[in-house]
Amino acid sequence: MNTPSEPRTKRLTLVLRQLWQSVFGVADVGLSSSGGVARKSANWVPIRSLSPRHKPRIARHLRALPAQDRYLRFGYAATDEQIDRYVAGLNFTRDEIFGVFNRRLELVAMAHLAYSVDPQWATCAEFGVSVSPHQRGKGLGAQLFGHAVMHARNQGVSLLFIHALSENVAMLKIARHAGAAVQRDGSESEAYLSLPQATLDSQLSGLVQEQMAELDYQLKMQANQFRQWLATVQEIRQGVRDARHTSRGP
Repeated sequence: MNTPSEPRTKRLTLVLRQLWQSVFGVADVGLSSSGGVARKSANWVPIRSLSPRHKPRIARHLRALPAQDRYLRFGYAATDEQIDRYVAGLNFTRDEIFGVFNRRLELVAMAHLAYSVDPQWATCAEFGVSVSPHQRGKGLGAQLFGHAVMHARNQGVSLLFIHALSENVAMLKIARHAGAAVQRDGSESEAYLSLPQATLDSQLSGLVQEQMAELDYQLKMQANQFRQWLATVQEIRQGVRDARHTSRGP
């Protein structure tokens, strides 16, 4: 006879196993919808929450965007000065800003989940994203969108809003694929995505992914520090060799 806690325990075990698969990209055996055996694997992208100390990296990422990408991201051809003002005005307390770092701790993609400041629209949020040109085609925009949707759900958001230029095909494709209703008004388009309520799955997924992304960031930081230390050691060794060679003379 099952105790009342057993169904919850089994569900928690299933959720954790799914999270393990999504985080580590490990293929595992599970039941398909038809009751047969299916194998599942996924590629995990470490998406980290950003804080005010990341402002310099955010500015470098946005400043490195070419003119057309700046136009698509902001809706106008943003200058370096306008980008700096945008970064300076980021509200890390109210909003959520996420980023993807490469192994050199360079910010290669970021998303801004802006929550409404109007109490009448407290359950609404707006999404914006940018990806470095050399990182295109890897699905980072879609990954950041999915991450933002999960966080928005967990914060009680019921409607996610995306304002984009109609020529921003990539962003609108991501929104449509997620089930958003897209309305076009000339050169601009607006997408609306209704979000379901948060669940145990979404809450646990947000917690685990945040912790794993932080671990990934710390490991990259340590690896970067080790490379810098190794370069310093090699430079010192080279200096010693040169000094010995000079002291021996011709």
